[in-house]
Amino acid sequence: MRVMVIETVGNGDPNPVYARFAERGRMLPAGVTYINSWIAEDGARCFQLMECDSIALLQPWIDAWSDLTDFEVVPVIETAEAAERFAP
Repeated sequence: MRVMVIETVGNGDPNPVYARFAERGRMLPAGVTYINSWIAEDGARCFQLMECDSIALLQPWIDAWSDLTDFEVVPVIETAEAAERFAP
């Protein structure tokens, strides 16, 4: 499954997040694949597309970053699949 992880940086300051990333890397657990990410222009939010078999696999990663960011995890599907699923 693919999930969009929306991170909202605490206090709107992305510097501590980037400092930890430079020191420790992404810290993804086994079974989670990073696909790509996009950052809001002000740096306050990050949108990361991940792939994993279960959302539960993301929990160690969320725990490792939750002191700096808040997380929203949204399972997503591609447009073609949505068209098949939801078209009249």
